[in-house]
Order: sequence, then C-alpha cells, then structure tokens
Amino acid sequence: MRILVVEDEPKTADYLHQGLSESGYVVDRAASGVDGLHLAGQHHYELVILDVNLPGKDGWQVLEQLRRDTTLRVMMLTARGRLADKIKGLDMGADDYLVKPFEFPELLARVRTLLRRSEPIALPEVFRVSDLELDPRRHRAYRGTRRIDLTTKEFALLQVLMRQSGEVLTRTQIISLVWDMNFDCDTNVVEVSISRLRAKVDDQSEVKLIHTIRGVGYVLEERP
Repeated sequence: MRILVVEDEPKTADYLHQGLSESGYVVDRAASGVDGLHLAGQHHYELVILDVNLPGKDGWQVLEQLRRDTTLRVMMLTARGRLADKIKGLDMGADDYLVKPFEFPELLARVRTLLRRSEPIALPEVFRVSDLELDPRRHRAYRGTRRIDLTTKEFALLQVLMRQSGEVLTRTQIISLVWDMNFDCDTNVVEVSISRLRAKVDDQSEVKLIHTIRGVGYVLEERP
C-alpha cells in the first residue's frame, strides 16, 4: 500500500519514511502543500499523512482541496494540539488527527485502522425522511426544494441519523460512528455539531426532524 507523507521538517519526514517503509508501506514524500497536491493528483495513494504548517499552501488548504477533489484518507499530523484545531481538522474532513510529538507505534496503529476502513462501502441511492433528502453519492442534501450546505462532518452526522431514523443514538455511538474511536470523548463536539446541523435542517421548516432525548441522545424522525 502506498502512503504520501506531506511534511516539511526533514527529521520528521525521514523518521516517518523509515518507519513506514520498514513496516511494509511504499512511501512518497512532499515538503510543501503544492508538491503534496501535485503528487496526490499523479499517483494512487491509500493514505495521506499531512502536516498543517507547510510552505506555500498550508495543511488546511491542502485538506480542503483533497476533500473537494478526492476520497483519499487523510491523517493530520501536527504540533497544533488545541481542541479548536482538532475540531477544525475533523470538521474539514480529516479521518484522524494526531498531535506531535507522537509515538511511532501509535501512529502505525492508526494507519492500520484507517487503511482497514478504506474499502469502498456500497451506498444507497438516497435517504428520505419526511421532506428531508440526502444523496450520499452526489454528496447533496435537500429539505424540500431547499439545498442544505453541509460540512463533511455535518454530512456524515446527518447520514448516520437518517440511516438509523427513529432510533435514539447516544452521544458515544455518534462519536464512534462519525468521529471514530480515536476522538476525545470528553468534548462537547457532538452537542455543538447537532446544534449546527439542526439550524441548517430544521430552523427554516415548520416540521422539526432532529430531536433531543434528554439524558439519552438524539433521534431523527418525523413526529405527528
């Protein structure tokens, strides 16, 4: 399997290249965001390991373009350990976020986890609940005739709620399904994301579909 490392710090790039190569992966390197995007467009990779502080285009810009143009798995690997940065990376579509300094065995375990999840999953043509419609193949959502503009994580959250419409999902279940097991479960990211999603889906409609079950979790369903 082929991995692209986009990292401008030579020692870190050398360390990743050696460790991943010794673990059986084919590793390409780029020292800038522009070079990383060029390689991602020229070759097939199973995973991109992406730093944030890069010359030219920074990691946020690279991630944004990768999410717009590809379905590549992306692991952010950065010294930016603030919660706001983690949430930003995950909301923009990163599949994992690891903070420097890191232990290589942990990085390798996360790489294996991401690559196991990279097998394509058959998606239904469309989800529908009441007048809410979500099309995973086209990455579009509508409430009636109104197009709903969603971030990558908001789209994933809505898909989980619609796929299990009528079933109450706990906060822990939502974190595991949308942010995966590596996300810090002690944050309020679920509450914040539900609030943002509800504003986009329900606020302009008379019929409310996203409901809070106090002390339990959340459910998406049409109620009389």
